[in-house]
Amino acid sequence: MSSSISARVRKEETDIVVVGGGGSGLTAAIFARQAGANVILLEKHTELRGSTGLSIGSITATGTWHQKRAGIKDSPQAHFEDMAKFAGDLAVNDNEELRRILVENVTESVDWLMSLGVTFYGPMPEPPHRQPRMHNIIPNSRAYIYFVAREAKRVGVDARVNAEVKRLVLENGRVVGVVASIAGEEREIRARRAVILATGDYSSSPEWKGRFNPAVADVDGVNTTNVGDGHRFGEALGAQVKFGEVVYGPNLRFMPPPKPSLLLSLPPHPLLTKAMRIALERLPAAMLRPFILSFVTTYLSPEPSLFKEGAILVNKNGERFADELDKPNYAFGKQPDKIGYIVFDDEVARKFRKWPYFISTAPGVAYAYLQDYKRNRPDLFHKAGTIGGLAASMGVPAGGLEAEIARYNSGASGRPKLGKGPYYALGPVKSWIILTDGGLTVNRSHQVIRGDGSVVPGLYAVGSTGQGGLLLEGHGHHLAWAFTSGRLAGRHAAGANP
Repeated sequence: MSSSISARVRKEETDIVVVGGGGSGLTAAIFARQAGANVILLEKHTELRGSTGLSIGSITATGTWHQKRAGIKDSPQAHFEDMAKFAGDLAVNDNEELRRILVENVTESVDWLMSLGVTFYGPMPEPPHRQPRMHNIIPNSRAYIYFVAREAKRVGVDARVNAEVKRLVLENGRVVGVVASIAGEEREIRARRAVILATGDYSSSPEWKGRFNPAVADVDGVNTTNVGDGHRFGEALGAQVKFGEVVYGPNLRFMPPPKPSLLLSLPPHPLLTKAMRIALERLPAAMLRPFILSFVTTYLSPEPSLFKEGAILVNKNGERFADELDKPNYAFGKQPDKIGYIVFDDEVARKFRKWPYFISTAPGVAYAYLQDYKRNRPDLFHKAGTIGGLAASMGVPAGGLEAEIARYNSGASGRPKLGKGPYYALGPVKSWIILTDGGLTVNRSHQVIRGDGSVVPGLYAVGSTGQGGLLLEGHGHHLAWAFTSGRLAGRHAAGANP
């Protein structure tokens, strides 16, 4: 924090500064601008994206056009009750006020996104939701940023990338701006009305993860820019971080392809996305399967059943480094380049060509078998008649892998040994933290509040940064909160008294 800035620092002034250019930050900026405020948005990455552009892309909501068209009778109250079922034992401490705000306002968020050009497919079921509520974006989550960033530009938001906020500026206890490095130049940007923190979570900060959940401190986060910047700013002013221990992951996921898949390359033009939605709704599953599997084999995780049937994990040196049946995803952080390979023999390979043995699944969408990975992800698929030949395909030392498998077979102690070839490997695979749920304490207006409940004047927080003790278990709730909190906070901040 700082209350005095060097006279040499270049100064600017606006009504509202938004820190973070993902879904929640862009939305907050748009709605503040539409309410009459001048807005500067600062994103430290080289592009507007945030975790929104890296997500699976689902939003869970009730009362939508999709539910009504399907004849589904649902309500925000039912949604409110069902969210508690996902939270389990933690539900007793959930922020029910924020949960109520989410379920009662998310439908308007979906309607707004659709008005911008976003196309959804669904709703899809996800128990224990009593009704299908999950709306999946078409063609992929980058479409959110495409349409929302375009809208921000249209309404006049001044969005800047390569702009890292270093500290907040305080005067008489009020947040009145930020100091940021923009394209290498330090600037002070004054905010006449408010600063809105939209910096995401801290899934890529070893320090923050080590503080709240040490077991995952060395596991990488999916979004490398999410290092808890906003949490640090808010906590320094007396805010608290609620549910910091709740982490989504670590999850095993295959490394992304060297080039974007067809699905990621598709432009989100409304004519194309509507055609895709109609196809998903009407075409036979067999015709859709090849298209859907390009998604499944890119994003999803290897099934634990692979290891139960006899596959083993080795690192890039060919060394087995974990008990595959006892949370192996926690062991990746200490491996070379934090990657591994799944190695198995011909008997396992024959099983994982048909139901019920599948490599990956997208719930309610499709299953991917071994031959699908060979077809769709040849960069991950390795096969050879000998262990040495497999090692060459994987790029690991042949002698090391041969010795490791011999050692494993001699002491498998109840687990299936690796038998006859040909031999297979899938990888590289990596362990990731997807999200962290700990967010700064906020009130119903999304103002950051201290531990004693008092407001930090001039400071708001949205998305994961302003989650405030709200638990968002289940698919589609994090994006729902990102866009909903952004809409509401933008309006509140625009109406703040200077």
